[in-house]
Amino acid sequence: MGSQSTAKTVFLLAAMVGWLLVGAALMYLSPLILAWVQPSDRTHLWLENLARGGYHPRWAIAGGTVALVLTSLGTWLWYRYFEPAEGKSGLR
Repeated sequence: MGSQSTAKTVFLLAAMVGWLLVGAALMYLSPLILAWVQPSDRTHLWLENLARGGYHPRWAIAGGTVALVLTSLGTWLWYRYFEPAEGKSGLR
């Protein structure tokens, strides 16, 4: 078994949480996405019933977008500056 730095462990956990938030936002948005992709009376009724129960896709759009941007940016920064390339070690 190889060893892994604490910084990399924290990065991997933070990235995992970020991608879980993006996935949760997409699951929450699935009724709205279906209504956009395949509009019908049934999807309209579904969204109407969800709205009565407090369904607000605006929060999932905003939260999912923020989570996607921050997670993608964090991953890019990690692999750009902290993950050693083959044959190199440490910060570049």
